[in-house]
Amino acid sequence: MATQTVYQFYAELEGYKPKMWRRFQVASDITVARLGYIIMTMYEMKASHLMSVEHERPLLTRTGRLSKRMEVIGRYDIPSDNAWAVMMGEDATKTALSQVDLAAPSRLTVWYDFGDDWRVWATLEKTIEESELPDTQLPCVLEGKGLGIIEDSGGVWGLAEIAGVLKEKKGKTYKQVCKWLGVDALDMAAFDLDDMNFRLKKIPDIYAKIYEQKKYPTQADISLIERKYLQK
Repeated sequence: MATQTVYQFYAELEGYKPKMWRRFQVASDITVARLGYIIMTMYEMKASHLMSVEHERPLLTRTGRLSKRMEVIGRYDIPSDNAWAVMMGEDATKTALSQVDLAAPSRLTVWYDFGDDWRVWATLEKTIEESELPDTQLPCVLEGKGLGIIEDSGGVWGLAEIAGVLKEKKGKTYKQVCKWLGVDALDMAAFDLDDMNFRLKKIPDIYAKIYEQKKYPTQADISLIERKYLQK
């Protein structure tokens, strides 16, 4: 059986409490853009905004120790027809993860929707040099907690406010939020491992089509993103 190198990451949504995190594995030969699509899928990002990936590492203190503050040492963007989208870094669609220096404690940060400013840290936990996992099983999420973001909710602060309203389960604001979301209730702590692994085999391909081929999603794509299959 052929082997390949597999990366295991720990991801966390920046600034949100309680933590929304994922532990997942990907093949080392996927592109940085593909990693972005995978993380977007795991955090319910709908590919309706711009996305970039930053490579960060800790700053050194005066005593030579690693601090908690990070500095950007590399950036990867997806070429866009949007006049406001400026390519500030390397092409994320042509750079493989294996070409990025991911030595701990550096990390890759997926930056999505530059207005709401969603950021997901992805820290490499380990490298499996001769994994026998077939491509059909990758990417895969091993565990996690937390539902993910709500598009156009105002970033982590807006998301926390919505989570508080949904937890109350009563009042005028609660009814307004439920009407906006199209649901009667939403468990912000929920994470369905089996469903997410199903989605990871399909959604990143849709996002690649949107970002790289500049194609609008089909109705079938939209139905998949919106989980219409659960209504059958």
